[in-house]
Amino acid sequence: MKNLTVNQIINAEFRVSQSSPVLKPWGGSIVVADPSLLTPENSHDGRWHMFFHTTFGLCRCESDDGVHFEKPVKVTNRAMRPNINRIDGIYYLFYERTRPLFFNALNVVNLAKWNSEICVIKSTDLKSWSKPEPVIINTRDYETSERGTEISNPFLLQENGINRLYYSCGMTFIEDCGFCEPTHISFAESKNIDCGYTSAKTPIISPDKNDPYLNLCSGCLKVYKLSDGYIGIQNGIYEKNGKSHSAILLLTSDDGLHFDFRKILVEPAMHGANAWMNQFVYASHLVRYGNTLRLYFNARDTSDMIRGRECIGFAQADL
Repeated sequence: MKNLTVNQIINAEFRVSQSSPVLKPWGGSIVVADPSLLTPENSHDGRWHMFFHTTFGLCRCESDDGVHFEKPVKVTNRAMRPNINRIDGIYYLFYERTRPLFFNALNVVNLAKWNSEICVIKSTDLKSWSKPEPVIINTRDYETSERGTEISNPFLLQENGINRLYYSCGMTFIEDCGFCEPTHISFAESKNIDCGYTSAKTPIISPDKNDPYLNLCSGCLKVYKLSDGYIGIQNGIYEKNGKSHSAILLLTSDDGLHFDFRKILVEPAMHGANAWMNQFVYASHLVRYGNTLRLYFNARDTSDMIRGRECIGFAQADL
């Protein structure tokens, strides 16, 4: 990514692959969501590895081409919204650690408050993992709402000896969905990868009632350092014509902290083969694969909490 320019990303035309969705819910889960990937050049075995969460925890699956994935394997329970990184031969898997499933269910019907934090586990082979260690816990008032405390969607950026974890926080109840989405986006920094993070005093992105793609809440943000600046890829949550939606937005920045909207990358698609992404396109992960960019994301067909299903697919752009 660091060899690309901001204008190259702005000018890239992303199209949803006809191979999408590449992963659908199974085994009693109604979602597969929040993909985070290792490309072959970034894995120890030269294969694709995709991390994601289901209703029952965090999983990993492998592929030779990033399109056809083998049977997923469970990584850990009480886990969602992963971010995988390989640094000096060690894999660092950041994720949102929640309370047990029973308490999460009670939160949906507003009988218990949500309580989550960001943890990290480490591995050298993607099979044996260390015990989870908290890296970002609740220290700021903006991370808490009347429905509880949520600290989620970690994404690591390393620069000049500093580790910066972008994360989502706060909880906004979405009426037609019947569940909450993250209110704000913030960040925390440390000189160490796996400990010592201090969160910013104020969020860097918050909902704006006058913004057509951000008038409900902030979703999540993934930030990439390029040769001449930064890009942010965000899924804003918004209301349109009486329904909630989510679209994937491209932002740019000079410092990785202050962002400007540039364009829509992927919007909900309501017809034909893309009906699986009818109402929401959510969290994404941008990777480079040869002379192409792939933007993996999860999408939801309807806001109905019972009938809705979330799948994972990708959009691709040529460089």
